[in-house]
Amino acid sequence: MYVDQKLLIAKSDKPIYILPKMANRHGIISGATGTGKTITLKVLAESFSDLGVPVFLSDIKGDLAGMCQPGLNNEGMQKRVAKFGLDEKGWTYKNYPTRFWDIFGEKGHPVRTTISDMGPLLLSRLLGLNDTQAGVLNIVFRVADDKGMLLLDLKDLRAMLSFVAANAKSYVFDYGNIAPQSVGAIQRALLVIEDQGGDKFFGEPALDIKDWMKTDSSGRGYINVLDCVKLFHSPALYSTFLLWMLSELYETLPEIGDQEAPKMIFFFDEAHLLFDDIPKILLNKIEQVVRLIRSKGVGVYFITQNPKDIPDNIAGQLGNRVQHALRAYSPAEQKVIRAAADSFRTNPSFNTAEAISNLTTGEALVSFLQEDGSPAVVERAFILPPQSLMGEIDDLTRKQAISSSEFNAKYDEMIDRESAYELLQLKYERENMEKTEREMLEKRRKEEEAQQKILQKEAEAKEKERIRLEKSIRKTFYGTTTTSKTKTPIERLADNAIGTIGRQVGNQLFRSILGSMLKPTGKK
Repeated sequence: MYVDQKLLIAKSDKPIYILPKMANRHGIISGATGTGKTITLKVLAESFSDLGVPVFLSDIKGDLAGMCQPGLNNEGMQKRVAKFGLDEKGWTYKNYPTRFWDIFGEKGHPVRTTISDMGPLLLSRLLGLNDTQAGVLNIVFRVADDKGMLLLDLKDLRAMLSFVAANAKSYVFDYGNIAPQSVGAIQRALLVIEDQGGDKFFGEPALDIKDWMKTDSSGRGYINVLDCVKLFHSPALYSTFLLWMLSELYETLPEIGDQEAPKMIFFFDEAHLLFDDIPKILLNKIEQVVRLIRSKGVGVYFITQNPKDIPDNIAGQLGNRVQHALRAYSPAEQKVIRAAADSFRTNPSFNTAEAISNLTTGEALVSFLQEDGSPAVVERAFILPPQSLMGEIDDLTRKQAISSSEFNAKYDEMIDRESAYELLQLKYERENMEKTEREMLEKRRKEEEAQQKILQKEAEAKEKERIRLEKSIRKTFYGTTTTSKTKTPIERLADNAIGTIGRQVGNQLFRSILGSMLKPTGKK
């Protein structure tokens, strides 16, 4: 609740506020299941919206969608409102400007990014690759960049992987070894991601993160709700999406320094998924982003059951803290409670560790940053009730909210423009055409050679037949197949005839000459 230029969040014996200019110093909401973390998240989101700050939050259970409708008046709410004296502060039931998003495009506007924008580091995390496989993926990205091929969706990446694998030998000296086993492992991992719906996440139009940084006509910040009911079943995709979003914010937004209010607030529910089995290089990147994104006017709030889920280097950057109840049934759990208690500035009026174990639902230990940036003494307080609806909404209400949004035309239809897949397909088609043409020319050449051989054999056969006939004639008329040095006039005449007239008419000439010689003379 925004009142007196501050964000009223909780109340003990006194109201507890977040100072707007300290809200971008990040925060954490932690506590066991059912202790009130979701209520705290809603109250904070509503307060930031009233301040005019856009909000992003992930809806794991589907019960945050109710922010688009006003809360319901009931006896329990009336008692809480009266207990906190909220009527005097102008507290009322109301809805908030809400936009719905969904990676799968089912319960909100589709959220997409491209393979290139994701980058090999985050993609390796998403695919669960080892160092060797991640190295091969880096090579694929480098080759695609050098060849001017865009990697937009999964089919682009698969096509590029196949291309690099087929030409691995030619890339060894420029990029390094490309093991077929690594390429195969990456391809298999891509199939798993595709089965989880990753094919809908990668593509265009890609999300413009600035579209989340909007206010409505009354100046309230839009609350962007990402439906994660289905996405949460793919924890690798969920965590990688959150990491990508942090990186995108950091790379997109300009430096603005300290402001009177944040430009945007992000709530990351089930934050432990961000850090499960995370490579050192990626953890360092998150730490860097969390540390530096404050100067870009963005506040990041992690929601988790166990505060130890957050790495120490990152937890140290979280200035605003809300700790709900933790249960201690084992020495390990007791250790966690002591660690959580030690993260607060001590209040001499109660034992912090004992208080954490004894908090009731809706009650929390709260410490926000003061004007000078130092943490306030921890207070035991009750979180205010939300002003919007607590619970889910029906499909019709959701559809109406989505259809009335200005982003229908921008994001709802996927675009598949020319990229690596199409370019490689054209390359393969061109190569196939050239190969087919070469094969046809080679076939034609072989056919011509075969025809020449046939003609040559026929000529040789005719020549042999001519020689045979010549020998036969000689043998018949001269009693020999050889040519004697001394020939009779008739023999010379016959040889001249054979040579002059040709092979085919030689026989006719011989028959004519022979006939004239044998014709009877002197008879009348």
